[in-house]
Amino acid sequence: MENVQTTLWVVAMLVVMALLFDFMNGFHDAANSIATVVSTGVLKPGQAILFAAFFNVIALFIFHLSVAATVGKGIVQPGVVDTHVVFGALLGAITWNVITWYYGIPSSSSHALIGGIVGAVIAKSGASTLISAGILKTVLFIFVSPVLGFVLGSAMMVAVAWTFRRFRPSKVDKWFRRLQLVSAGAYSLGHGGNDAQKTIGIIWMLLIATGYSAAGASAPPSWVIICCYTAIGLGTMFGGWRIVKTMGQKITKLKPVGGFCAETGGAITLFLATALGIPVSTTHTITGAIVGVGSTQRASAVRWGVAGNIVWAWIFTIPASAFVAAIAYWISLQIF
Repeated sequence: MENVQTTLWVVAMLVVMALLFDFMNGFHDAANSIATVVSTGVLKPGQAILFAAFFNVIALFIFHLSVAATVGKGIVQPGVVDTHVVFGALLGAITWNVITWYYGIPSSSSHALIGGIVGAVIAKSGASTLISAGILKTVLFIFVSPVLGFVLGSAMMVAVAWTFRRFRPSKVDKWFRRLQLVSAGAYSLGHGGNDAQKTIGIIWMLLIATGYSAAGASAPPSWVIICCYTAIGLGTMFGGWRIVKTMGQKITKLKPVGGFCAETGGAITLFLATALGIPVSTTHTITGAIVGVGSTQRASAVRWGVAGNIVWAWIFTIPASAFVAAIAYWISLQIF
């Protein structure tokens, strides 16, 4: 009886940690959802936060749990995960999120979590227990999502410029101030749909490992889904103002038409990845789209030094969070 109570206490603590990670994910990635719409002046920061948080939460009703299934069942072989692995994974991801938030670096919460899982699993049983297909498609989209965002953002910018070439700039600006509300809502929807499911996936992984959910279940308990979408929405409401400045102004200056193209290109990328069950980085996606929009004006419109620093953060995210997770796994063995 005492052992059951101890396991329940540990599971409850880890669920709280996972929801904290989800909250931080929304907090950290709030800039991705609102930076363009704030920097173009279409919405005030407070309005933009509430707007983005609303669409983060209603994504619950739009997307299937394909990404959650990838994280919960497609990264590690069955029977390997235990409470120590989940603790290590979450602590590794949370630590990297705190560091990058403090320094205002728009890194990937998604890949921090994947890196955390990988590091903790390797510390326990070696790399052979990882599912290569799940890891490879996640790593592949580190490169695919920003490139796709870049291509779609720049292509839309060129298409819009050609379509509206005979219209007065003031009129185009007026129209796209309204249209940017649509694109910002779509991007926030994609953000909530992909990112909340990563936390759903790790809680699902935990519940399966501890016997609180059947390994063959097609979906996790409803309370997990509701709590995760609510947590990311709350995180977005509190916002990540350090990163808003980087995403909205330091990479390139945006006008409403550019914000619309960047958000739409990013939203299409996120919708596609979520449908395929691939956990991607909303940071990578919107950064690629913003750079794509800026580069259609002229190469010098993009501050490539800032973009380069962001890319270095992407490269270090998985190994850094994996390293911390491996240490956290060892600590967990000593504590629990």
